[in-house]
Amino acid sequence: MNVLVWHVHGSWLTSFVQGAYTFLVPVTPDRGPDGLGRARTWQWPPNVRELSPDELRGADIDLMVLQRPHELELARWWTGRRPGADVPAVYVEHNSPHETPVDTRHPLAGRADITLVHVTHFNRLMWDNGRAPTTVIEHGIIDPGHLWTGEEPRAAVVVNDPVRRGRTTGTDLLPAFARMLPLDVFGMRTEGLADCLGLPPERCRSRDLPQSGLHPAMARCRMYLHPVRWTSLGLSLLEAMFLGMPVVALDTTEVREAVPEGAGVVSNRLDVLQDAMRGFLADPEHARLTGEAARAAAQARYGERRFRDDWERLIKEVTR
Repeated sequence: MNVLVWHVHGSWLTSFVQGAYTFLVPVTPDRGPDGLGRARTWQWPPNVRELSPDELRGADIDLMVLQRPHELELARWWTGRRPGADVPAVYVEHNSPHETPVDTRHPLAGRADITLVHVTHFNRLMWDNGRAPTTVIEHGIIDPGHLWTGEEPRAAVVVNDPVRRGRTTGTDLLPAFARMLPLDVFGMRTEGLADCLGLPPERCRSRDLPQSGLHPAMARCRMYLHPVRWTSLGLSLLEAMFLGMPVVALDTTEVREAVPEGAGVVSNRLDVLQDAMRGFLADPEHARLTGEAARAAAQARYGERRFRDDWERLIKEVTR
């Protein structure tokens, strides 16, 4: 089976392409947002093939996996076939509704021929899905191993564009947390964050690392901090749990589902979260045990095998 899918979210797609199909990934000469091609920072199997728009027009395609509204038209232009009409299609919605949490109508809401796949139950609940058939396939993580050492008395944060995204990712909360524990903020376009927040550089280090170095660097930090107010469930949170890191997180969107009792501290009270950070700093053994519970919880719910099995069932259903 040939599955057309754009390279939009590298972490998610890395798990998705582990399946037993041939994955056709569009590539353009500039490798822009609509033609990134194969990943250069993740390890993808050889069954992921790059095809140019011209090559896609003559390619056999059994399923289209869409992830952005404009891909509906892009797929028609580049392949000569209409998603949902000429070729079976699904649409993966990676995000929570942004404009308003209760009244945002999904771009697929008026269609009944394309299955809308949400990555969390919270997202399916909050989007106005209209008459689109919907399902939920939760994230699946390729296990990086139990790498946590906690040797550095710092808190790891993973966020891209923290200055631009501001309150959405809880960037404004970082100074309050940095008073408890110095921060290592991993992600793209994090440079200059300490100056922007008025923090000394040693209290807020910006670290833009290649994917191969990210997990070992995170795992050296004592704990993982997730200050995000409003996004879908972050893959970085789940990856931190797989690493065996204790978690301190805001109680927003799907976080409470992902971090059960004993795997970390989840609250919307800053004083509770700050106390938890102090506790993990003062008691490395408590941090270790909490991290082990976090890893066990993540393995039980967000394993790669379950993710692939869920997708296998859906693909068989929509291409039947």
